[in-house]
Amino acid sequence: MPSFDEVLQKAGEFGRFQRRVFLLMCLTGITFAFLFVSVVFLGISPHHHWCRGPSAAALAERCGWSPEEEWNLTAPAASAQDLGARSDGRCERYELEAANWSSAGDAANAAEGALSCSDPLAFFPNRTAPLVPCRDNWKYSQSYPSIVSEFNMVCLDSWMLDFTQAVLNLGFLAGAFTLCYAADRYGRIIIYLISCFGVGISGIVVAFAPNFPVFVIFRFLQGVFGKGTWMTSYVIVTEMVGSKQRRIVGIVIQMFFTLGIIIIPGIAYLIPKWQGIQLAITLPNFLFLLYYWVVPESPRWLITRKKGKKALKILQSIAKYNGKYLSPTYSEITVTDEEVSNPSFLDLVRTPQMRKCTLILMYAWFTSAVVYQGLVMRLGIIGGNLYIDFFISGVVELPGALLILLTIECIGRRLPFAASNIVAGIACLVTAFLPEGIPWLRTTVATIGRLGITMAFEIVYLVNSELYPTTLRNFGVSLCSGLCDFGGIVAPFLLFRLSAIWLELPLIIFGILASVCGGLVMLLPETKGIALPETVEEVEKLASPHL
Repeated sequence: MPSFDEVLQKAGEFGRFQRRVFLLMCLTGITFAFLFVSVVFLGISPHHHWCRGPSAAALAERCGWSPEEEWNLTAPAASAQDLGARSDGRCERYELEAANWSSAGDAANAAEGALSCSDPLAFFPNRTAPLVPCRDNWKYSQSYPSIVSEFNMVCLDSWMLDFTQAVLNLGFLAGAFTLCYAADRYGRIIIYLISCFGVGISGIVVAFAPNFPVFVIFRFLQGVFGKGTWMTSYVIVTEMVGSKQRRIVGIVIQMFFTLGIIIIPGIAYLIPKWQGIQLAITLPNFLFLLYYWVVPESPRWLITRKKGKKALKILQSIAKYNGKYLSPTYSEITVTDEEVSNPSFLDLVRTPQMRKCTLILMYAWFTSAVVYQGLVMRLGIIGGNLYIDFFISGVVELPGALLILLTIECIGRRLPFAASNIVAGIACLVTAFLPEGIPWLRTTVATIGRLGITMAFEIVYLVNSELYPTTLRNFGVSLCSGLCDFGGIVAPFLLFRLSAIWLELPLIIFGILASVCGGLVMLLPETKGIALPETVEEVEKLASPHL
C-alpha cells in the first residue's frame, strides 16, 4: 500500500486546494498578532493624571476650568513617586477637607472683594499642607479612555497594566497545554474552530468588562483560545503540503503575523477608544467559523488515529480540486502500526534524539521571546510617535522573512538558525558598548540585531514542526513554544529591572542568551528536504550533525 506522502504527491503537494487552505489559515496570523501586541494601544497612559480633593470637582465646575487648568491649579507639585511613574502624573493630593477650599475662596473674596477663578492663589490651599496618597477620584487629561484610565492603573496600581500582559501570556501557556494537546487527541480543525469561537466571545467580554477582575479573567481566556487558533492553524498548513513546500508555508504564515503588527497602529489611530480597538481586533475571529465548510481535517492526523479511509477520501477531494487523478490502485493507504496513545512530556524526552531536540528547542523558544520582546520594548523607551514607531518596527521584520525564504532551501535550516541568533547576540553586545555620541551607528547595529532575532524567531517555528513525529507534533510544538510564553512574562521585568541598574545591562543579557542559542542549535539534525517524520523511530534515525 502507498504511504501518505506518495498519495499526496499524486494528489498535488501544493495545488489549488492547499493554496486556498493556506491563505485562509494565514489570516489567523493577523488576528493573533492583534491580540499579542494589543496592550500597547489598549493601555496608552494619559499624559496627566491626578486625584481630586473633596471639593475640587465642584470648584472646577464652578469656575469652568478645563482639565488642563484644573491640573495646573489644583494638583500638587511632582514627588519622587511621580517622577518614577509612566506619565506626568500626581500620585498624592493635599489632605484638606471641603471647608479648607471654601475658606481659601472666602479669604480671597475678603481680600479682593470679588472672586477671581483665574487666580490660583485664591483657591489653591497652603502649599505646605500635608500630602496623602490617592486611592480614588482620579482625573485624566486624555480625550479618549484607555484601560489605564478605565481601571485606574496609575501610581500604586500601575502594576495592573503589566499584570494584564502577564495574564495574557499565562493564557498562551495554558493554551499550549490544553487546546493544543486536545488537537492531537481530538483533531486539528475542531479544536481550531472551538478556539476561534472562544477567543471571540472572551474578547467581547473583555471590551465590556465591568471591573478589573472580570477583565483579567477573560483576557486570560482570550490568551488560552488565541494560542489554540495560532498553533493549530500552523500545524494544519504544514501537514497538508509536501516537504518542499513546508518552508514556504512555515515562513509566509509568520509574515501574516508581521502584517498584523503593521496594521494594528492604523486601527488604533482610527478607533482611539480602547473598547473600540478591542472589538475591532476580536470580531474577525467569528468569520473563521466559516472554515467549517471549506477546511477539512488534516489527513495526516487521521492516519495516525487509524482512520485511513477518511484520510483517503479527503486526499481524493484534494486531487479532484487540484485537477489530478488518483488511480484505483490508491484505494487504500498505509496506516501506522503504532498503537494510538495520548501524548505526554515523557514521549518528548524518552529517547536520545527526541530529548536533545526538545531541550534545545525549549531554550531557543525562550531566548527568541526574551530577546525579541526585549528589543521591541527597548525601542519604545526612546519615545516619539507611538503609531509611526510601531509601524516601522513591523516593517523591519519583513526582510527577515525574505532572507529566510532565500536561504533555508539552499543551505538548510540549521546554519541560518544558528547564524541569525549569533548575529542578534553580537549586535546586542556591540550596541551596549557603543558611545552615545554616534546614535546613527547604535541604531544601525540595533536594527541588525532586531532583524537577526526576528529570523531566529521565525525559523524556530519551522524547525520545531519538522523535528517531531505526527503523533507528537502539535503537542511538541505547543509545549516547546510554551517557553516562548514564559519568556514573554520574563522579558519586561528583565528589561526594566536591569536597566534601572545600568541602561545597557539588558542588552548584555540578551547578547549572551542569543549567542549561546546559536551554538546549541548547531547540534540539531538538518531537516532540509526530508519527509515529515511519522513516528519516534523516524526521528531517531535523522542524521546527526557532523561538527
